[in-house]
Amino acid sequence: MNTQETFIVAAAQMAPVFLNREATVEKACAIIAEASQNGAKLVVFPEGFIPAYPDWVWLVPGNRGDMLNTLYTALVENAVAVPDQTTDRLCQTAKKAKIHVAIGINERNREASNASLYNTILYIDASGTILGKHRKLIPTAGERTVWSPGDGSTLEAYDTSLGILGGLLCWENYMPLARQAMYAWGTQIYVAPTWDRGDLWVTTLRHIAKEGGMFVIGCCMPLHIDNIPDELAFKELYPEGTEWINSGQSCVVNPEGEIIAGPVENKEEIIYAEVDLRQITSAKRMFDAAGHYARPDVFKFSVNQEPYSMLHVE
Repeated sequence: MNTQETFIVAAAQMAPVFLNREATVEKACAIIAEASQNGAKLVVFPEGFIPAYPDWVWLVPGNRGDMLNTLYTALVENAVAVPDQTTDRLCQTAKKAKIHVAIGINERNREASNASLYNTILYIDASGTILGKHRKLIPTAGERTVWSPGDGSTLEAYDTSLGILGGLLCWENYMPLARQAMYAWGTQIYVAPTWDRGDLWVTTLRHIAKEGGMFVIGCCMPLHIDNIPDELAFKELYPEGTEWINSGQSCVVNPEGEIIAGPVENKEEIIYAEVDLRQITSAKRMFDAAGHYARPDVFKFSVNQEPYSMLHVE
C-alpha cells in the first residue's frame, strides 16, 4: 500500500558491459546507488540489461551455427537464475539505497534444464526483497531463437509502498489483453523495458499511459558499436559506419499521455521525473479502462496464472 503520493522515479538509459554478467551487475549497483542519491524511489533498467540484449538475433544468418552457438553459450553462461548470487547482490544494493528496482535480465530456466532462457523483468522492493519476476509472454521474431515464451504465472502487478507496480516488456505492450490485465490490477506505475525506439514506440507509450490512466516509464538500452567487444565476430556484420546500434529514447509519461522526461537519444543517462499519484485519479474521471468504461456485462476477461512446468513428479 502506498504511503506517499509524490515521489521521483528514474529510467536508467544505460548500456551493459556486453555479455559480462559480473561487470554489468557492478555497473547496475552503481546506477542504483546514484539514482537513490538523486532522490529516486524507483529505478528502471532496459530489457535484457544483464548481461545484454542479444542484438545478433537480427543480424546473424541462421546458417552461421558456429557463431550462433558461441553467442548463445556466452549468453547462458552470463545469465541470471532467480534467486542466485546476482539477485542477492542486487537486493542488497536496493536495500542499502532504499529504492525499488525493476531490471531486465536474461533468466536461466533453473527449474528444468538450466540451459534455456527467458526475457525477464525482475522486481525488487526498497527493503531488498524480490517482489517477483515477469517472463515475456512472446519473444518477438528473431528473439525466439534465444528466449523461451513465458506463461501467465508471472503476469502480475505488485502492491508496494510506492503504489501498484507492474509492466510489460517491449512488444508485449502491443498486446491489448496483456495491457488490460495490468489496468484491471490497478497498476499505477507501469514499467516498459524495451529494445524498441522511434516515434511510433514513444507514441505507443503515450497511448498506454492515457489508456491505462497511469505513469509509464519506458526504458531502452543505448547501444554504441564500441559497446560490443571486438572479439565477438558478429560485430563485423553491422553496416560500415554504424555508430549507434540503438539510440535509446527512454522517457516517462504521465496519465494524460504527456511526456514529462525524455526522450533521451544517443547517450547514456539516468532520467528523472516526479510522479504524483493524484493525477491518476484525476485522469480516470473521464476514462477508466478497468472501471466505468470496462463494461463487464458485455466483455468477459480472465487471466490464466497457472504455471506450465516442464516436469511433474507424482
